[in-house]
Order: sequence, then structure tokens, then C-alpha cells
Amino acid sequence: MLSAMIRCWQALLISCIALSALRAEEAAKPLVWLPLKIQFSAFSRDLGMLDSEREEYATNLANCAATGIVQAKAAPAALEISRRLLTLALNLSPRNRRAIIINFQLTKGLMPEVAKGDYSPQVLARLLLTRGQLLVKQQSQENLILARMFFQLAAELDPKNEDVVYASEVDRLDHGTVDWTYLTRPRVDPEEPPAKDPNPPKDPNPPKDKDKEVPKDKAPRGGLPPRP
Repeated sequence: MLSAMIRCWQALLISCIALSALRAEEAAKPLVWLPLKIQFSAFSRDLGMLDSEREEYATNLANCAATGIVQAKAAPAALEISRRLLTLALNLSPRNRRAIIINFQLTKGLMPEVAKGDYSPQVLARLLLTRGQLLVKQQSQENLILARMFFQLAAELDPKNEDVVYASEVDRLDHGTVDWTYLTRPRVDPEEPPAKDPNPPKDPNPPKDKDKEVPKDKAPRGGLPPRP
């Protein structure tokens, strides 16, 4: 009886030690984050959102990304969705303060601060669904692209909300998977004029030089020559 109890206590002690070691290993695991380099937005000034609205949504998306990473202790799944949230935030507003700070902190392996009074993922999911439906009605290509991204993010943030899941899945069935690389492609400043080619191609058929006109004061006059 005594030996059985000793063996039981030994097994329990070994389990506790193994669990503590596992937690210590997880805590010591560094946060790996490749920095996002979004210099120019993928969306033009014609996007169906005001500048102030783009800034507001960018801040909310960035805060949601930070909250998700902290709550999930930088789990791979949380980092993946947070990367999408931050990438979209920086495309809506490339100079958004919150998005830039969080991206920098994650690059340094630091956990970002959770914003107080921020929208919960469930509330933000409903906002993204509603705003995406309005963008669809505007029927331009970039509005439709942003709407599709809003739908997918909404479903990932709140998979228990049947409305956002349905909208995301119907969109996927109709249009395929969202191409998130659209947000990270290299772009030039849309307001900068195109650079001139230093070696422009030569015209294969250059125009022939026209005969130069002789000034009137030097043109020969008709009639007899002047007397000597």
C-alpha cells in the first residue's frame, strides 16, 4: 500500500516537472515577426471611404491585432490573422500611428500593449460585415477587393456569428480565395510622375527635314539688276 502511494506521488511529481518545463520553454520561445513594409497604399483616393474613416478603421484593426497576439501569447494562428489585420491597416492608412508602432514592437520581439476600451473581436466583426456590404454596392474593383477582405476577417474574428460566416463563405464560393498578396506588392508613389526613359527608343521613320524658308529680306527679287 505504501509503495503504491509512493509510486503515485512520484508519477505526479514527474508530471508537474514536465509541465513546468514545457511552460518555461513556451515562455522562452522568442516572438518571430517579419516586419511589414507598406510604403504606399494598395487603394487609391477613389476608394469608397473617407480619409478619416480609413484612419479609424486602421486603428481598430491594429488594436485588434495587438489584442489577439497578447491574449493568445503569440500563438502561430494568432500571428497569422494579426498579420492580415496589420497589413490591411497599413494599406488603409500607411502612416497610422498605432499600426506603425505595433509593427515595430513585434519586429523587436516585444509584446504590444492592449488598447483600453477597444472594440471586441465580435463587435469589430459586425462592423466589418456592415461596411463590406456597403462597399459592394459601390461596385468598383478596389471597393469589391476591400469588401472581400472585410468579410474574411470578420469570419475569422467571430466564427460563431452565422451572418459573417455566411457572407464570407458565399463570397469564397463565388469569387474564390482572397488574394492577400495584393496588399504587399511593390508600388510606386501614385502622385509621383513617371520617370523618363534615359534611352528612349529611336523612331524608325524620322520625319525628313523640310527645306528651310529663306527670309523675305534675303529672298532674290525679280526685275533688272541694279545699275553699277
